[in-house]
Amino acid sequence: MIVLASRSPRRSELLTQIGIAHRISPVEIDETPGKDEPAEIFVERITREKAYLGRALHPLAPVLAADTCVVLDGTHLGKPRDEEHAVQMLMALSGRQHEVLSGVILLTAKGESYRLSRNQVNFRAISEDQARRYWATGEPVDKAGGYAIQGLAALFIEKISGSYSGIMGLPLFETGELLTEAGLLKV
Repeated sequence: MIVLASRSPRRSELLTQIGIAHRISPVEIDETPGKDEPAEIFVERITREKAYLGRALHPLAPVLAADTCVVLDGTHLGKPRDEEHAVQMLMALSGRQHEVLSGVILLTAKGESYRLSRNQVNFRAISEDQARRYWATGEPVDKAGGYAIQGLAALFIEKISGSYSGIMGLPLFETGELLTEAGLLKV
């Protein structure tokens, strides 16, 4: 059994989808990007921090951790602080293409392995009223970029290029590679 160093129910559901027995062990970290920190570096740093905190709690178990960020015009959008911030993010994404980066790491007794999933998402144009109604559903709270592709925000998404599960927060292709290389998944 592996430890998932995350509180995300989506990540747990995705692991269950591919038949991986796991237990959830949430970790708390500061997810503030460093000054001028590139999104790729940010995602890798946060993913590693989560994994190593999970390892400290479960030193003998394989630990899996992931992180996701939404990037628009080179800027990491983060998670919305409040309604105004969420509406600002959603309006910035409206009618535009953005990138979603998801990092995943596996720590085992043999060492660590990391992968990065890069994905493109095209949002249709939405109105401020639509963004506010979406916020009122509660779905955007604590979501990278202020939206969840697997929920109501699917109505805003015209096209994706890349990994749907990566946009959700755990890229299954890359996760499967890590688990297979570690001998924890046999397909």
